[in-house]
Amino acid sequence: MPRITRAALIQASNVDAPSTNGSLAKIKQAMIDKHVSLVKQAADRGAQITCLQEIFYGPYFCAEQNPRWYETAEPIPDGPTIKLMMQQAKKHSMAMIVPIYEVEMPGLYYNTAAVIDEQGKYLGKYRKHHIPHCHPGFWEKFYFTPGNLGYPVFNTRFGKIGVYICYDRHFPEGARELGLNGAEIVFNPSATVAGLSEYLWKLEQPAHAVANQYFVGAINRVGTEKPWSIGEFYGQSYFCNPRGQIMAQASRDKDEVVVADLDLDMIQEVRNVWQFYRDRRPESYEKIARS
Repeated sequence: MPRITRAALIQASNVDAPSTNGSLAKIKQAMIDKHVSLVKQAADRGAQITCLQEIFYGPYFCAEQNPRWYETAEPIPDGPTIKLMMQQAKKHSMAMIVPIYEVEMPGLYYNTAAVIDEQGKYLGKYRKHHIPHCHPGFWEKFYFTPGNLGYPVFNTRFGKIGVYICYDRHFPEGARELGLNGAEIVFNPSATVAGLSEYLWKLEQPAHAVANQYFVGAINRVGTEKPWSIGEFYGQSYFCNPRGQIMAQASRDKDEVVVADLDLDMIQEVRNVWQFYRDRRPESYEKIARS
């Protein structure tokens, strides 16, 4: 019997523009409310797994360096947002990937995605490994400690899920680790703007899908976020298959739920043809292992 998983990606614009005196709690709650509605849309379309965008409950605040945003971080899984999404997952019988700003202890923060199964059970989390601090408006080292939990893969009824977050996608090493750990679907929630990375958007992640022979779900938010206006988040969230073919894609400028049926049996079919895992030569990759 075919193993078909219906998966969804949610891309969305920010609800309230942050201001110097704006209420961070209000901004955050508005985005949570918006996403609860979008999660329902995914469920109504039959999604069995749904992934939200990077730090879904706020703007991309790394456009400035201001400690006020530390207030928006929460523990995982005991914070209110993950508890709410556990309830939503159970309500809709849907596994979820929920990226938020995580606080482990005062002064120690991560860019993290929690993974929840269809019964509302917390399965674990992935912490973003690669932290950029090199382009105007992407001051992430001010906010995030590099991830320290490796490249876990989470078993759900609907497939084995791996997570990579935004800037991670520029590094093939972690994408391969996820494949070696058994991932069948890798989700990459992102926040990236036109003029910087758009030309890579449909190159790197299909290449990861081909090299590692799994499905990829790539998410980018939409809109321009004031007061920073660092550029247009260009959306175009998509799914691609183990052959690197884009299966479904969102627009570049509006809130959208992208849904696709992923035939997980294709993974075995592709690996029967392209024996990349058999033909790897890890013992010869000396600099990668040593550096």
